[in-house]
Amino acid sequence: MAKSLYETLEVSENASADEIKKAYRKLARKYHPDVNKESGAEDKFKEINAAYEVLSDPQKKQQYDQYGDSMFGGQNFHDFAQGQGRNVDLDEILRQMFGGGGFGSSSFGGNPFGGGFSNYGFEEPDLDLNAQITIPFDVAILGGKQHISLNNESFDVKIPEGISPGQKIRAKGKGKSYQNKRGDLIIKVNIAASNEYERDEDTLTKYFDIPLRTALFGDKVEIKTIHKTITLKIPENTKQNQRFRVKELGVLNRKTSIRGDLYLKANIVLPKLEELDASLIELLKEKLPGK
Repeated sequence: MAKSLYETLEVSENASADEIKKAYRKLARKYHPDVNKESGAEDKFKEINAAYEVLSDPQKKQQYDQYGDSMFGGQNFHDFAQGQGRNVDLDEILRQMFGGGGFGSSSFGGNPFGGGFSNYGFEEPDLDLNAQITIPFDVAILGGKQHISLNNESFDVKIPEGISPGQKIRAKGKGKSYQNKRGDLIIKVNIAASNEYERDEDTLTKYFDIPLRTALFGDKVEIKTIHKTITLKIPENTKQNQRFRVKELGVLNRKTSIRGDLYLKANIVLPKLEELDASLIELLKEKLPGK
């Protein structure tokens, strides 16, 4: 297991506390910015201080000895520090990595390892993955399964009834792997548009066709909704776009477990003249109001 903090202080992994302190003092004098004006001296000085902050504390040293450079994503400490860019603030970076708010002062502004390491001696990398899918409209309303192919792996995810656009679902154990652990896949759900329905939160709206005769004289019609087929009573003199409310045939509210309503809007289909008897056409011309 690589342990580059020892290399930073130029001591062996078996070095005693006195040898570590002696090596630190020697290197700190050599690379102190007030003494060494060479390019890179200040960054080297920061690395030396950070390494000493860990190796001079028995508890932190023990934990570093156990986990080594896995704390730095598998990189050695120098490459990790250089990868953070110029004028790197190791104190802040390592505080974020290891947690805590400091337990004293170092020559470069506070110990970044104060407050203790996380449960595994360092903060584990984020193993979760993020993805987006688009599901059919009816699956969003009714719930169901959606097949996903990702990173050479195919699986089904459960879509809860009434999911809203932009909501996220979690697929356990489908994220990145690290040290025999695996994160989750966080899926943002987009919903395809419907040619039949309009959705406004928990409310659905759908147009249905009725012939002119039904609109004028009334009747009962069967309408297939997303949940089931219903029989709707159409009154006389129904107007174009007239709405009919059907309770609890809309979208399930996942917080209240109550479905919204479905609004059915009448679309009156006029007959074609060529389909009417000539005598009826003449009668309509004579009797229909409008002149």
